[in-house]
Order: sequence, then structure tokens, then C-alpha cells
Amino acid sequence: MFVCCWSSKGGVGTTVVAASLGVVLSERAGPGALVVDLAGDMPAVLGVPEPEGPGVAAWAAAGSKVPADALARIEVPVRAGLGLLPRGGAGVVEDERAALLAGVLAADDRDVVVDCGVLDAASPLVPLAASASVSLLVIRPCYLALRRAVAMPLRPTGVVLVDEPGRALDRSDVESVVGVPVVATIAVDAGVARAVDAGLLLARLPRNLRRSLREVAA
Repeated sequence: MFVCCWSSKGGVGTTVVAASLGVVLSERAGPGALVVDLAGDMPAVLGVPEPEGPGVAAWAAAGSKVPADALARIEVPVRAGLGLLPRGGAGVVEDERAALLAGVLAADDRDVVVDCGVLDAASPLVPLAASASVSLLVIRPCYLALRRAVAMPLRPTGVVLVDEPGRALDRSDVESVVGVPVVATIAVDAGVARAVDAGLLLARLPRNLRRSLREVAA
């Protein structure tokens, strides 16, 4: 499974969803899982030290001077069955390298989850997200976020809805506007924020996250 998680508006929890899904997938029988950090916050969310050395940004910036298989050399083990490709600093993965990255990740025997962060129509990561076998739009039931999502030249295969009380829009509204099903609903929960702040997401994934993302991982 090659999954890309992205959002049309910041602050919705895309990195938390991507990290949690990677943890859930790593616990299945098989070769394990790989999480790819293209937004820059994955180590902090997982509660692991920021990896030293180059990451995907440096690999992309080096162009053809660095072969595709060099990605394996910058991968960092997080725990048994779960690896991390860190972003490793600021930088943009341009179109040509994004296409190469997509091909390498799609060929990996493991389940791969990519945190693409916030995408807009001009982002070079749009083709990468479109090439994934599962493209997940992470969104709150927010008019502005929905408006931006439908303007994207990218149609997700499913929506992860971060639900919060008091919103005028609901799951059916989101499905109607985006035109794809909501595959997981995650209730806003202070316990998730506490787990991330304490660096415990990897060690003790909150039950509501695990339960909500289990169907995505099926």
C-alpha cells in the first residue's frame, strides 16, 4: 500500500494522521511500514530525535548526482517494523525528483505512508500524491478548507475527517462536496494532543486514532 496524506489547509492534523497510520500499518504481519516526511514535523510527532544527516530534501536537491537507491541509506529505523525517511531540512522536491521518489516508494515491498503536508495547485508534490494507490485528504468540516480542496487538480481516493463539535457541516456535506467517501472519522480529542506533546504517540497510540484508522489500513 502506497498512501499519501495531504491537506488543503494547515492545522488539521495531517502529520498526526500520517504518523498514526504508519504505526498501525507497521503492526500488521509482513515486511513492515515506512513513513516519509515531506512536511518536516514527523520526528517530533512520533516523539523521536530529529535525525542527523541528510534527508529527502537534500536527496532531491542533489539531482541526478545522487541515485534513487541513495534513499535507502538515509532511512532511519524508528522501531521494529517501522522506518522513517526524514525531510532533513528545508527544501522543495521538484517535479522530476518527485516523480522519481514516487516510483521508488511505489516499488517498496512495505506499506508506505507519505506526509505531503499542505498542497496547493502549484505544488510539485501534486503528481506524487496523485500517483499513490491511496490519496487521503485530511480535512475538518470547514467551508474554507473544502473550497480549497475542490479547486485542487487532485482528486483524493478518500477523506479522513477530523470532526469537531459545533461545525455547521457534517460528514455527508464533506462527501457531497469532495465527491469521494469519508474513509475515517477522527473526533477531536485532547488526549491525542497530550500524547503528541508528551512524545508518546509511537509508544501509546490513542485508542480512538487506532480504531479510526484501522479500516484505512485494512
